[in-house]
Amino acid sequence: MAEKQQTLPPQTQDRQPGRETEMNPRPRFEPRFRGSGRLEGKVAVVTGGDSGIGRAVSVLFAREGADVAILYLDEGEDARETVRLVEKEGQSCLAIAGDVGDPSFCKTAVKRIIDQLGHVDVLVNNAAEQHPKPDVKEIAPEQLEKTFRTNIFGYFFMTQAVLPHLGEGAAIINTGSVTAYRGSGGLLDYSATKGAITSFTRSLAQSLADKGIRVNGVAPGPIWTPLIPSTFDEEKVKSFGADTPMKRPGQPNEVAPCFLFLACEDSSYITGNFLHPNGGHPTES
Repeated sequence: MAEKQQTLPPQTQDRQPGRETEMNPRPRFEPRFRGSGRLEGKVAVVTGGDSGIGRAVSVLFAREGADVAILYLDEGEDARETVRLVEKEGQSCLAIAGDVGDPSFCKTAVKRIIDQLGHVDVLVNNAAEQHPKPDVKEIAPEQLEKTFRTNIFGYFFMTQAVLPHLGEGAAIINTGSVTAYRGSGGLLDYSATKGAITSFTRSLAQSLADKGIRVNGVAPGPIWTPLIPSTFDEEKVKSFGADTPMKRPGQPNEVAPCFLFLACEDSSYITGNFLHPNGGHPTES
Protein backbone atom coordinates (compact mmCIF):
# COMPACT_ATOMS: atom_id res chain seq x y z
CA MET A 1 0.00 0.00 0.00
CA ALA A 2 2.88 2.33 0.81
CA GLU A 3 4.28 1.93 -2.70
CA LYS A 4 0.90 2.79 -4.21
CA GLN A 5 1.03 6.04 -2.26
CA GLN A 6 4.51 6.97 -3.53
CA THR A 7 4.51 10.14 -5.59
CA LEU A 8 8.22 11.09 -5.55
CA PRO A 9 11.65 9.49 -5.10
CA PRO A 10 12.64 9.51 -1.39
CA GLN A 11 14.99 12.43 -0.66
CA THR A 12 15.79 15.08 1.88
CA GLN A 13 17.95 18.19 2.23
CA ASP A 14 19.68 19.30 5.41
CA ARG A 15 18.97 23.03 5.36
CA GLN A 16 16.21 25.49 4.52
CA PRO A 17 15.06 27.09 2.36
CA GLY A 18 16.39 24.28 0.15
CA ARG A 19 18.09 24.08 -3.23
CA GLU A 20 16.25 23.38 -6.46
CA THR A 21 19.49 22.15 -8.04
CA GLU A 22 19.50 19.16 -5.64
CA MET A 23 15.92 18.01 -6.25
CA ASN A 24 14.92 14.83 -8.12
CA PRO A 25 12.95 15.37 -10.22
CA ARG A 26 13.39 19.09 -10.69
CA PRO A 27 10.18 21.11 -10.27
CA ARG A 28 8.50 22.17 -13.49
CA PHE A 29 8.60 25.94 -13.81
CA GLU A 30 8.34 26.48 -17.58
CA PRO A 31 5.37 28.52 -18.84
CA ARG A 32 3.16 26.27 -20.93
CA PHE A 33 1.82 28.84 -23.41
CA ARG A 34 3.05 31.75 -25.51
CA GLY A 35 2.89 35.17 -23.89
CA SER A 36 0.30 37.74 -24.88
CA GLY A 37 1.79 40.93 -23.42
CA ARG A 38 -0.47 41.04 -20.38
CA LEU A 39 2.32 42.59 -18.25
CA GLU A 40 4.01 44.59 -20.99
CA GLY A 41 6.08 47.44 -19.53
CA LYS A 42 5.47 46.37 -15.92
CA VAL A 43 8.02 45.76 -13.18
CA ALA A 44 7.33 42.95 -10.72
CA VAL A 45 9.02 42.19 -7.40
CA VAL A 46 8.94 38.54 -6.30
CA THR A 47 10.23 37.52 -2.87
CA GLY A 48 11.52 33.96 -2.73
CA GLY A 49 11.89 34.31 -6.47
CA ASP A 50 14.97 32.14 -6.83
CA SER A 51 13.18 28.78 -6.98
CA GLY A 52 9.90 26.90 -6.66
CA ILE A 53 6.73 28.93 -7.09
CA GLY A 54 8.73 32.16 -7.10
CA ARG A 55 10.83 31.05 -10.06
CA ALA A 56 7.78 29.90 -12.03
CA VAL A 57 6.03 33.22 -11.36
CA SER A 58 9.11 35.23 -12.34
CA VAL A 59 9.60 33.42 -15.64
CA LEU A 60 5.89 33.56 -16.52
CA PHE A 61 5.76 37.29 -15.72
CA ALA A 62 8.79 37.80 -17.97
CA ARG A 63 7.11 35.91 -20.80
CA GLU A 64 4.17 38.29 -20.44
CA GLY A 65 6.47 41.33 -20.79
CA ALA A 66 7.50 42.27 -17.24
CA ASP A 67 10.94 43.06 -15.93
CA VAL A 68 11.46 41.22 -12.65
CA ALA A 69 13.33 41.75 -9.39
CA ILE A 70 13.76 38.63 -7.28
CA LEU A 71 14.60 38.68 -3.59
CA TYR A 72 16.14 35.57 -2.03
CA LEU A 73 17.88 34.57 1.17
CA ASP A 74 21.18 32.91 0.19
CA GLU A 75 20.48 30.42 -2.62
CA GLY A 76 22.89 32.03 -5.07
CA GLU A 77 23.03 29.24 -7.63
CA ASP A 78 19.24 28.98 -7.88
CA ALA A 79 18.93 32.77 -8.10
CA ARG A 80 21.45 32.97 -10.95
CA GLU A 81 19.50 30.34 -12.85
CA THR A 82 16.26 32.29 -12.41
CA VAL A 83 17.99 35.44 -13.69
CA ARG A 84 19.15 33.49 -16.73
CA LEU A 85 15.65 32.16 -17.38
CA VAL A 86 14.03 35.60 -17.10
CA GLU A 87 16.63 37.14 -19.40
CA LYS A 88 16.05 34.27 -21.85
CA GLU A 89 12.48 35.58 -22.13
CA GLY A 90 13.92 38.94 -23.21
CA GLN A 91 13.38 40.82 -19.94
CA SER A 92 15.63 42.35 -17.30
CA CYS A 93 16.09 40.58 -13.97
CA LEU A 94 17.61 42.00 -10.80
CA ALA A 95 18.52 39.53 -8.01
CA ILE A 96 18.99 40.80 -4.46
CA ALA A 97 20.07 38.60 -1.54
CA GLY A 98 18.83 39.29 1.97
CA ASP A 99 16.27 38.56 4.67
CA VAL A 100 12.76 39.97 4.14
CA GLY A 101 12.24 39.66 7.89
CA ASP A 102 14.57 42.67 8.23
CA PRO A 103 12.71 45.91 7.46
CA SER A 104 15.92 47.78 6.63
CA PHE A 105 16.78 45.19 3.98
CA CYS A 106 13.32 45.57 2.43
CA LYS A 107 13.74 49.34 2.18
CA THR A 108 17.24 49.04 0.70
CA ALA A 109 16.12 46.41 -1.80
CA VAL A 110 13.19 48.48 -3.02
CA LYS A 111 15.46 51.51 -3.45
CA ARG A 112 17.79 49.42 -5.63
CA ILE A 113 14.84 48.20 -7.68
CA ILE A 114 13.55 51.73 -8.26
CA ASP A 115 17.05 52.98 -9.12
CA GLN A 116 17.71 50.19 -11.63
CA LEU A 117 14.29 49.28 -13.04
CA GLY A 118 12.54 52.64 -12.62
CA HIS A 119 9.23 51.69 -11.01
CA VAL A 120 7.20 48.89 -9.42
CA ASP A 121 3.77 47.71 -10.56
CA VAL A 122 3.38 44.28 -8.94
CA LEU A 123 4.54 42.93 -5.58
CA VAL A 124 4.46 39.17 -4.98
CA ASN A 125 5.05 38.31 -1.32
CA ASN A 126 6.11 34.68 -1.49
CA ALA A 127 9.12 33.95 0.75
CA ALA A 128 8.38 31.47 3.54
CA GLU A 129 9.81 28.89 5.93
CA GLN A 130 8.31 25.99 7.88
CA HIS A 131 9.51 23.75 10.71
CA PRO A 132 7.40 20.68 11.59
CA LYS A 133 6.62 20.14 15.28
CA PRO A 134 3.66 17.88 16.10
CA ASP A 135 3.53 19.04 19.73
CA VAL A 136 2.86 22.73 20.39
CA LYS A 137 5.07 22.47 23.50
CA GLU A 138 8.05 21.70 21.26
CA ILE A 139 7.88 25.00 19.40
CA ALA A 140 10.64 27.16 20.86
CA PRO A 141 10.11 30.92 21.13
CA GLU A 142 12.99 31.40 18.70
CA GLN A 143 11.34 29.20 16.08
CA LEU A 144 7.97 30.89 16.57
CA GLU A 145 9.47 34.34 16.17
CA LYS A 146 11.54 33.36 13.12
CA THR A 147 8.62 31.74 11.31
CA PHE A 148 6.39 34.75 11.90
CA ARG A 149 9.18 37.17 10.99
CA THR A 150 9.72 35.57 7.60
CA ASN A 151 6.18 34.52 6.72
CA ILE A 152 4.07 37.50 7.80
CA PHE A 153 6.33 40.26 9.12
CA GLY A 154 8.18 40.09 5.80
CA TYR A 155 4.91 40.63 3.93
CA PHE A 156 4.23 43.73 6.02
CA PHE A 157 7.78 45.06 5.61
CA MET A 158 7.83 44.57 1.82
CA THR A 159 4.40 46.13 1.44
CA GLN A 160 5.46 49.14 3.52
CA ALA A 161 8.62 49.56 1.44
CA VAL A 162 6.93 49.20 -1.96
CA LEU A 163 3.66 51.02 -1.30
CA PRO A 164 4.98 54.59 -1.83
CA HIS A 165 5.97 53.54 -5.35
CA LEU A 166 2.70 51.86 -6.35
CA GLY A 167 0.15 53.73 -8.40
CA GLU A 168 -3.40 53.14 -9.52
CA GLY A 169 -3.68 49.79 -11.27
CA ALA A 170 -0.91 48.16 -9.24
CA ALA A 171 -1.33 44.75 -7.66
CA ILE A 172 -0.10 43.02 -4.52
CA ILE A 173 -0.33 39.22 -4.42
CA ASN A 174 0.35 37.24 -1.26
CA THR A 175 1.18 33.54 -1.14
CA GLY A 176 -0.99 31.81 1.43
CA SER A 177 -1.56 28.08 1.89
CA VAL A 178 -4.23 25.43 2.06
CA THR A 179 -3.17 25.04 5.72
CA ALA A 180 -4.85 28.37 6.50
CA TYR A 181 -8.19 26.75 5.62
CA ARG A 182 -7.66 23.10 6.62
CA GLY A 183 -5.14 23.46 9.44
CA SER A 184 -2.07 21.27 9.90
CA GLY A 185 -1.36 19.44 13.14
CA GLY A 186 2.34 19.18 12.33
CA LEU A 187 2.87 22.74 11.12
CA LEU A 188 1.26 24.79 13.86
CA ASP A 189 3.28 28.00 13.62
CA TYR A 190 3.45 27.87 9.82
CA SER A 191 -0.32 27.41 9.55
CA ALA A 192 -0.86 30.30 11.96
CA THR A 193 1.21 32.60 9.74
CA LYS A 194 -0.76 31.53 6.69
CA GLY A 195 -4.00 32.32 8.49
CA ALA A 196 -2.56 35.73 9.29
CA ILE A 197 -1.71 36.22 5.63
CA THR A 198 -5.32 35.52 4.68
CA SER A 199 -6.59 38.22 7.05
CA PHE A 200 -3.79 40.60 6.07
CA THR A 201 -4.70 40.23 2.40
CA ARG A 202 -8.40 40.86 2.93
CA SER A 203 -7.79 43.82 5.21
CA LEU A 204 -5.11 45.42 3.01
CA ALA A 205 -7.44 45.08 0.03
CA GLN A 206 -10.04 47.18 1.83
CA SER A 207 -7.40 49.69 2.89
CA LEU A 208 -6.03 50.23 -0.64
CA ALA A 209 -9.19 49.94 -2.74
CA ASP A 210 -9.69 53.70 -2.96
CA LYS A 211 -6.13 54.06 -4.31
CA GLY A 212 -6.88 51.67 -7.15
CA ILE A 213 -4.44 49.05 -5.84
CA ARG A 214 -5.76 45.50 -5.82
CA VAL A 215 -4.63 42.98 -3.18
CA ASN A 216 -5.25 39.25 -3.59
CA GLY A 217 -3.67 35.94 -2.69
CA VAL A 218 -2.94 32.43 -3.90
CA ALA A 219 -3.31 29.54 -1.43
CA PRO A 220 -1.53 26.51 -2.89
CA GLY A 221 -1.86 22.96 -1.71
CA PRO A 222 1.11 20.54 -1.80
CA ILE A 223 3.48 21.90 -4.45
CA TRP A 224 6.85 20.34 -5.32
CA THR A 225 9.34 23.06 -4.29
CA PRO A 226 12.71 23.07 -2.46
CA LEU A 227 10.89 23.77 0.80
CA ILE A 228 9.54 20.20 0.79
CA PRO A 229 12.74 18.09 0.84
CA SER A 230 14.37 20.67 3.12
CA THR A 231 11.47 20.35 5.59
CA PHE A 232 10.50 16.67 5.66
CA ASP A 233 12.27 13.31 5.89
CA GLU A 234 12.51 10.83 3.02
CA GLU A 235 9.39 8.89 3.96
CA LYS A 236 7.25 12.03 4.11
CA VAL A 237 8.60 13.30 0.81
CA LYS A 238 7.96 9.93 -0.85
CA SER A 239 4.20 10.26 -0.39
CA PHE A 240 3.98 14.04 -0.70
CA GLY A 241 0.67 15.08 -2.27
CA ALA A 242 -0.82 11.57 -2.22
CA ASP A 243 -3.61 12.70 0.14
CA THR A 244 -5.11 15.11 -2.40
CA PRO A 245 -8.06 14.07 -4.56
CA MET A 246 -5.68 14.24 -7.54
CA LYS A 247 -3.27 11.87 -5.68
CA ARG A 248 -0.16 13.87 -6.56
CA PRO A 249 1.69 17.08 -5.71
CA GLY A 250 1.29 20.11 -7.94
CA GLN A 251 4.06 21.73 -9.93
CA PRO A 252 5.09 25.40 -9.71
CA ASN A 253 3.98 26.03 -13.30
CA GLU A 254 0.49 24.87 -12.30
CA VAL A 255 0.38 27.63 -9.68
CA ALA A 256 2.07 30.52 -11.48
CA PRO A 257 -0.90 31.26 -13.81
CA CYS A 258 -2.96 32.16 -10.72
CA PHE A 259 -0.44 34.90 -9.93
CA LEU A 260 -0.48 36.11 -13.52
CA PHE A 261 -4.27 36.36 -13.53
CA LEU A 262 -4.23 38.40 -10.32
CA ALA A 263 -1.38 40.61 -11.53
CA CYS A 264 -2.92 41.64 -14.84
CA GLU A 265 -6.07 43.43 -15.94
CA ASP A 266 -7.95 40.16 -16.40
CA SER A 267 -8.74 40.40 -12.66
CA SER A 268 -9.51 44.13 -12.60
CA TYR A 269 -12.72 43.62 -10.56
CA ILE A 270 -11.19 41.23 -8.03
CA THR A 271 -9.63 42.27 -4.73
CA GLY A 272 -9.44 40.72 -1.28
CA ASN A 273 -9.76 37.18 -2.63
CA PHE A 274 -7.75 33.96 -2.93
CA LEU A 275 -7.28 31.40 -5.65
CA HIS A 276 -6.81 27.77 -4.59
CA PRO A 277 -4.56 25.56 -6.75
CA ASN A 278 -4.54 22.66 -4.30
CA GLY A 279 -5.33 19.41 -6.13
CA GLY A 280 -8.97 19.34 -5.08
CA HIS A 281 -9.02 20.03 -1.34
CA PRO A 282 -12.27 21.81 -0.43
CA THR A 283 -11.71 25.24 1.11
CA GLU A 284 -13.85 27.98 2.55
CA SER A 285 -12.80 31.31 1.04
